[in-house]
Amino acid sequence: MLVTTKGRYAMRLMVYLALNAKENAVSLREVSEQEDISMKYLEQLARPLVLFGLLESVRGKGGGYRLAKMPDRIKAGDILRAAEGHTLPVACDGLRDECQKSTECVTVGFWKELDALIESYVDKKTLADIISEGV
Repeated sequence: MLVTTKGRYAMRLMVYLALNAKENAVSLREVSEQEDISMKYLEQLARPLVLFGLLESVRGKGGGYRLAKMPDRIKAGDILRAAEGHTLPVACDGLRDECQKSTECVTVGFWKELDALIESYVDKKTLADIISEGV
């Protein structure tokens, strides 16, 4: 899987919120300053994370964002799918059974197996795992 800047920054945003937004919401401005990620980029990332039910937006004074679930209930795969749109390792229509040549192509099986391994790994790791392994 090629994880782009979107996926990497989404993971950093989620880790920061897990560590710093225990009771109160954290502003994207704070995250931007502490993680050196542009506000504009964070705003673009926050929307799909909210839509996927991973973040909550808090309005008003002291508003910002916080996790919608406990870190041990948030899968790394969900964060990556929210940010990236998918976790496919290659641009191969055979992975989605949309290729006319997939029955003839000898590489489709390899890509499907790699995709399954990646999906299994990112869905096994939680945000809590990532934090505890990184400390």
